[in-house]
Amino acid sequence: MKRRWTIAVLFKGLIIAGFIPPLAVADLRPYQQDAIGMLKELVSYRTVKGSGTVPVLAAYLRREFLAAGFSESDIHIIPMQENTASMVVRYRSVGESDGAPILLMAHMDIVDAYPSDWEQDPFTLVERDGYFYGRGVSDNKSGVATLSNTFIRLKREGFQPDRDLIIAFTGDEEDEMKNIQELIVRYRDLVNAEFALNADAGGGKLDEKGEPYSFVIQAGEKTEMNFDFVVRNRGGHSSEPRKDNAIYELADALQRVREYKFPIKYNDVTLNFFQQAANFRSEEVAGSMRKFAHNPKDLSAAEELSEHPDLAKLISTTCIPTILEAGHGLSALPQTARANVNCRVFPGVTVAEMREKLVGIVNDDRVEISVIGSPTAGPDLPVLPEVRSTVTNVVNSFHPGIPVITYMAPYATDGRETRSVGIPTYGVAGLFTGIDGNNEHGLNERLEVKAYLFSLDYWYRLLKAFSGAQ
Repeated sequence: MKRRWTIAVLFKGLIIAGFIPPLAVADLRPYQQDAIGMLKELVSYRTVKGSGTVPVLAAYLRREFLAAGFSESDIHIIPMQENTASMVVRYRSVGESDGAPILLMAHMDIVDAYPSDWEQDPFTLVERDGYFYGRGVSDNKSGVATLSNTFIRLKREGFQPDRDLIIAFTGDEEDEMKNIQELIVRYRDLVNAEFALNADAGGGKLDEKGEPYSFVIQAGEKTEMNFDFVVRNRGGHSSEPRKDNAIYELADALQRVREYKFPIKYNDVTLNFFQQAANFRSEEVAGSMRKFAHNPKDLSAAEELSEHPDLAKLISTTCIPTILEAGHGLSALPQTARANVNCRVFPGVTVAEMREKLVGIVNDDRVEISVIGSPTAGPDLPVLPEVRSTVTNVVNSFHPGIPVITYMAPYATDGRETRSVGIPTYGVAGLFTGIDGNNEHGLNERLEVKAYLFSLDYWYRLLKAFSGAQ
């Protein structure tokens, strides 16, 4: 059983340790103190695959929700595979509701971190030079803490939403996303909603001076699909080489994938992104972005964009080998050669279509190509006007005039799965990030303290705006 710290004891210890200057603590409001204490607690849990720690973290959150006044019947911890769990909390409206529920999403699990590699213990929240450091502070325990803190803050204030608000925390987003798949199929009644807001994507951008200049809504994402390329051979002695060599044949297949140019793809979200985001790029790049947004069939504009990796990934599917395995002996002809080919697939392309595409590109019956795992193709869903306008109004209430831009992410989140069953899902995390980023998944992951505190007020105002408060 983990020790629970009172706010007074916690912050006295933080002051003594130099964690937060005493004057800053005096300026913090109770809900901010609570939120920092909760983030500290969440970071201390090493919620990696197979550790069995996610259910322990969920139990801690359950106690916090119960203490704030949520009913036991509205808090569900659902055991899942791999010693993990999902958690669902419903904030009920009072009386007849005019609107369908809104689903709020974040994930409790993390990519592992090794203390020997970090400058400090990755599972102890540390503040240094205006940043929080710790595994998960950005991806995505700040999202878990912020959504939890906002629910608790609203509950204690007696806020009554005009529609149900539902939190869904999953425990394997960094792995196979089976938790969210289970929720939307077996427990659909607990999480069904008109749309979902994901705290694991989107957010604000800061310029080199630390000033906010844009906010992005993640309105779609590519689907990650992995394919197993295998060549089998009878093998033999290396002193008698033959033309039918499994390694050569696999290498030829991968070379064909490398040389293939996937068709140019676009949708309303990407065209809107290129048009609006062009304002923040160099004149040359901006011109190419605007040309493509105006006419996505302009091959010269697409070719110009393909020279910039951060933009090329937004105009087509990409596939690249990530793992190679071959051979069984230094003096033996290889009997098996295998590669994992990782594809980031544009929305609207099914798994079966993608496999057939790769079969056609390779065009070699000796290469077996199969799907790894159970990927779900991401649909191409429109952006709901209510979401765009409400998020824009809330962002501009803090930062008047900065543009709010929709974009398609080249990575995957749990939102891929909710979109696949018809729940429009939007990444609208309230964190503003500088040009150096937060180093998610890397060494010394960090999050600016003022960005975290801002996100508390952002989500508070956002949930009230979506659920009836003016």
